[in-house]
Amino acid sequence: MLVVFAIIVAALVLFATEPVPIDITAIGVMVALMVLEPWTQIAPTPTEGLSGFASTATITVLAMFILSEGVQRTGVVQLLGAKIGSYTRDSETKQLGATIGVVGPISGFINNTAAVAILLPMVTDLAHEGGTSPSKLLIPLSYASMFGGMLTLIGTSTNILASSVAADLGVAGAPFGMFEFTALGAVVTVFGAAYLLTVGRYLTPERIRPREDLTEEFEMGEYLTEVIVRDDSPVVGQTVREALETQNFDVDLVQLVRGEEVFLEPLGPKSIQPGDVFAVRTDRDTLLDLLDAEGFDLLPARIEEDDLEAAEEEVQNLVEVVIAPGSTLVGETLASASFRQRYNATVLAFRRGPELIRQRMDRTRLRVGDTLLVQASGESIERLNNNRNFIVAQEVYRPDFRKSKIPVAVGIVLVVVGLAAIDVLPIVVAALGGALAMVATGCLKPTEVYDAVQWDVIFLLAGVIPLGIAMQKTGGADLIARLLVDSAGALPPLAVLGLLYLVTATLTNVISNNAAVVLMIPVAAESAARIGASEFAFVLAVTFAASTAFMTPVGYQTNLFVYGPGGYRFTDYLRVGTPLQLLFAVVTTLGIAVLYGPVMP
Repeated sequence: MLVVFAIIVAALVLFATEPVPIDITAIGVMVALMVLEPWTQIAPTPTEGLSGFASTATITVLAMFILSEGVQRTGVVQLLGAKIGSYTRDSETKQLGATIGVVGPISGFINNTAAVAILLPMVTDLAHEGGTSPSKLLIPLSYASMFGGMLTLIGTSTNILASSVAADLGVAGAPFGMFEFTALGAVVTVFGAAYLLTVGRYLTPERIRPREDLTEEFEMGEYLTEVIVRDDSPVVGQTVREALETQNFDVDLVQLVRGEEVFLEPLGPKSIQPGDVFAVRTDRDTLLDLLDAEGFDLLPARIEEDDLEAAEEEVQNLVEVVIAPGSTLVGETLASASFRQRYNATVLAFRRGPELIRQRMDRTRLRVGDTLLVQASGESIERLNNNRNFIVAQEVYRPDFRKSKIPVAVGIVLVVVGLAAIDVLPIVVAALGGALAMVATGCLKPTEVYDAVQWDVIFLLAGVIPLGIAMQKTGGADLIARLLVDSAGALPPLAVLGLLYLVTATLTNVISNNAAVVLMIPVAAESAARIGASEFAFVLAVTFAASTAFMTPVGYQTNLFVYGPGGYRFTDYLRVGTPLQLLFAVVTTLGIAVLYGPVMP
């Protein structure tokens, strides 16, 4: 038990601090438990340790990613967004209501993380077109996706995992049915929406002021300047790539003007000629050094933001790009990732929460949620939009949407839900059949299936499942349950249920929600057994608590999605999320007692 607890503590520290991605930590935990099994004689055996890869929860989540991608490829959500935009116009109340009202139900039927990734561009566009700060809409978008995901079993990977773990423990009522907790999900959704439209609306800060263009939002005016190449410049005859490689200045070339022609990325192969005019991003001190060393002259007028905005309107060359969870660029720098060369795009600035970074960007290691201000050609932006490493935070025209497949894709999802709901097929079989149908009907191409899966989530699930097995086999779950019940003293079972919710919610705000549910469901079952309460009620409380991490940006992937685009600070999540977390603790606890019968059977 001590060995397992030591591994769990180490895992919690790694989950919270993330020196390596959490899926790598999960695999490390799985390997450590199996390596120690011959000595402890009680840790998971290799068969048990690897069982996460064959778990119905893991396979179901994998299939749901494919189903979600099939729906996304039809463009149905984007069409919905266009209709919403014509309704909301410049009313912040309507924009907020539409955001919550759309993402909540959608999150119940496609993975809520995917729902936020799809809707993020729509919501930012709603804000910009209506003159509203994106900050006022993006935290509500994330929060609504979380409680919307509690409407059905398939709304979030946490629900599916909780159902599987509870079934393995023999909890009565598990595995959960498709609409097992829909009534409770609807209750918390109503309370959550009411909070976000009232109290939460006034607590949500306006970190990014409404703006007309991206250069204004990123305050780029003082960093954009035009220089002209002199006849005696040492860079004449070199390509742009060669010139950039030989100088050590913190400068980016934004565009090249030669006569009447304007060139954007890729600029690297262009040969520099006398009289070429470059728009450059740099600070004043670096500019003076650059002029002296490289043979440039400063043009009389600095580039104004509206000039660059005019270029943006002509060629659609400025976009915000968010680093997505699981991106291969996490931990890399722009230089080490060869961003300019790989994507034919120039990063003018990037925002990390409220912080705007414009200097030495090429040396700053990227994190999930970083928002890059990127200039590129329309073709390059489209490639970025199709790349799973990024979320382009505004609508990009997609001619490849399969609009004719909208009824087919939506129908497949409804059939999957229906078959699982009436117990014709287990959810894992129905979901796999639906994933296959997406390919067979042309909603997805075979080559798109593997790209649809968030493999970091799959490996995270497979890695943490053995933790629950170890907790059970060593008696760790029993020990924690005993400590929890003893600390509650003479509290009634309903209060113990509420305490368990708060403990789980606190844990899931620090570590992965999937790790939290694996650790706490065995504790919930043991706690219920100790006081003679309903195991199902206690497991349900943990499931809801693990899926609603409102208090930190790191508690849930969707919070990280909106962290950069909203310009939020860490404390914003505490300010807006803490009252909501406490409200949900009360509503969920009482809702379980009212909707599912007494906590004491």
